[in-house]
Amino acid sequence: MEFQLKRFHMAIEVTKIANIHYFEFTNQYHTFMDRHAFRELVYVDSGSITVESESYTGILKMNELIIHKTNEIHSLSCPTDDAPSVIIIGFECASEMLDSFSSQPTMLSQAQQKILTEIIKEGRSVFLPPYDVPNVKNMKKRKDYPFGADQMIKIKLEEFFIMLLRSKTVSQQLKNDKIANANMLEICTYIEKNYKGKINLNELCFLYNTNKTSLCYGFKAAFGETIIHYINRLRIKEAKKLLRASSLNITQIAAEVGFSSVYYFSRIFKSLENKSPTEYIKTIKSKLDSFE
Repeated sequence: MEFQLKRFHMAIEVTKIANIHYFEFTNQYHTFMDRHAFRELVYVDSGSITVESESYTGILKMNELIIHKTNEIHSLSCPTDDAPSVIIIGFECASEMLDSFSSQPTMLSQAQQKILTEIIKEGRSVFLPPYDVPNVKNMKKRKDYPFGADQMIKIKLEEFFIMLLRSKTVSQQLKNDKIANANMLEICTYIEKNYKGKINLNELCFLYNTNKTSLCYGFKAAFGETIIHYINRLRIKEAKKLLRASSLNITQIAAEVGFSSVYYFSRIFKSLENKSPTEYIKTIKSKLDSFE
C-alpha cells in the first residue's frame, strides 16, 4: 500500500495584500467615507479613535481591533485631545468568518499584538516607504526584499486571524457559559446522587439552564474529563465494589449501576480497568486466596 498524502485544509487564506500602514495621526485628524474591494484591519496601538462604518460606529481604544468587510463604507476620526497611533492593513480574504470582527471591537492579547508587530516589520522589509500616507493606491514593493518575506506576511496574517478566531470561540463559550465553578460542583453532586439512573445531557442542560456546548466545555475545563467519562467512572467504581461484595451476577450488576446492556458495561469496564469484569473478579479472588 502506498503512502496516502493528505491535503491541508485552508481554514483562512489571505490571497492578496493592498497595504500595510503604521499611522501616527494628529489630533482631530479624520478620513472621508471610503469603500474598497478588500477587507481592512484597523488596530489602535496607542490612544483612541472613533470608527464609523455600516457594521459599527463607536470608539476604538488602545489594543483594540476591528476588521471592515469588503466594500463596507467606513471612516475614522481622532479626538481633539489625543494623537493616536494606528495600524491599518488592507488585504483580501474570502472567509466570512472574519465578518464577526466588523461589528464590535476586539481586544488583542499580548501574543496577538506580538504577531501584529511582526507583520508590520515584515511589511517594512517588503514595501517601500512612505508607510504613513493615507489612500496610497499602489504601495510598491522593494526589488530586493529578503527571501520569503512576502510569503511571511501572508503566513503571519493567516496565523494572526486563526489565533483571533480561536480566542473568539473560547471567549464566546465562556461568555455564554452560565455555569460557574460553583454550579459545576452542584452538577457533580447531582451526578453522584443519580448516576445509577438514566442521566443525559439534555436533562442536565434543562436543570442547570444552559446548552450542551457550554455544559460540556465548562465541565471539562473544571474537572479535566467529559461528563460521560465521569459518570462511567462512578458506575465502574460501584460495579467493582459489587463484584467484590455481592452475589449478583454481571448482568444484574450492569443494570444496578446504570448500564443499559451488559455488553456496553463490559466494554466500558475493560476500557477503564484494562480487564473484563470476569477477569477482574478472578484476579481479586486469586489475590485473596494467596493470603489464606
